[in-house]
Amino acid sequence: MSMNVGSSDEGEEALNSSINTTPLVDVMLVLLIIFLITIPVVTQSIQLDLPKERNLPTQTKPENIVIAVNRDGDIHWGMQRIPDIETLVDRLKAEAVKEPQPEVHIRGDLKVRYEAVGRVVVACQRAGIAKVGFITEPPAGVVTR
Repeated sequence: MSMNVGSSDEGEEALNSSINTTPLVDVMLVLLIIFLITIPVVTQSIQLDLPKERNLPTQTKPENIVIAVNRDGDIHWGMQRIPDIETLVDRLKAEAVKEPQPEVHIRGDLKVRYEAVGRVVVACQRAGIAKVGFITEPPAGVVTR
């Protein structure tokens, strides 16, 4: 008993060398359906009114207070180093009673831990300062007016 698979005179040309794209299309359709089902689930969230971004140039006034926090967490009022948070709160309380109340601008080093800047913000709250802002450098290529 023998079996004839193909004639030997046809050679290699008889092999089907085309790619069957049916499984590829099936997989792509399944992926498309998965994405269509999961995207609305991901985008659903609680309705919030988020604050809008404002990038205003700093208006330097003589009464503004500039507090700098270096990468080690040291706090500086202008060029003078503040030894501890309680001293900072006491100085801010003295400034908070002035009319009009000065703004506090915080300059934080890029490598400083958020905790150090957070302490300055809490000190401003404890002293009753109403306006606290952060000074940053604008991104490269952005022109401020």
